[in-house]
Amino acid sequence: MNPSLPAASRTALVTGGSSGIGLAICRSLAARGWTVHNFDLQPQPEDSPALFTQADLGDEDALARALEQLVATGPVLGLVNNVAAIRPAPIEDTRLVDFDWQIRVTSRSALQCAQAVLPGMRARGFGRIVNISSRAALGKELRSGYAAAKGAINALTRTWALELAPQGITVNAVAPGPIATAAFKAANPADSPRTRRIAEGIPVRRPGEPSEVAHAVEFFMDPRAAFVTGQVLHVCGGITVGLAA
Repeated sequence: MNPSLPAASRTALVTGGSSGIGLAICRSLAARGWTVHNFDLQPQPEDSPALFTQADLGDEDALARALEQLVATGPVLGLVNNVAAIRPAPIEDTRLVDFDWQIRVTSRSALQCAQAVLPGMRARGFGRIVNISSRAALGKELRSGYAAAKGAINALTRTWALELAPQGITVNAVAPGPIATAAFKAANPADSPRTRRIAEGIPVRRPGEPSEVAHAVEFFMDPRAAFVTGQVLHVCGGITVGLAA
């Protein structure tokens, strides 16, 4: 961390930080000296370094209350919008209520969180916002709502970067490919043919680890990354290169 930033100001909010990629991000940022707050509906494990607030990120009023309580304690200079919602379905079976829910949890909550923490960032002339996107934003079958929500994350990243750069606030996105979270492993057993096909479709021949996504987030959150903003970094083992080809 930059020693010019007082320890009391090294506060970051991670949404959806109770498991998987979000938990890895909480651990990574805490190891770098951030005081990390985790907003999640799901309880976090006892060994998480984050300060936990149970909140439904899809509930505008509940999230507003949690954010109000957090910013009242002091400026939040780091924000990682990690939470996401997914209900896979083919286009003809995608219910509007499910589509709206995925947008609400994934991208609307990102806007609401950013709006809440920006006054503190502006007052300090420093801020780091990292939005967790997805390779699915480039297109993936059965993902109308999820891909739309992550595509919105990419668009918000670029828009906010342009608006906030003059104020010392950078905004970037990390877009994971297949990551071996507990949920991924439960749905894709290591010895199954489907899992082998997934691995074979990735140039590095394996899914990523949550810690590898967290490492990318850590880079964007670092004060030394001040000249990098508006970028979408795919942490995907090269799979997006294959899709582009």
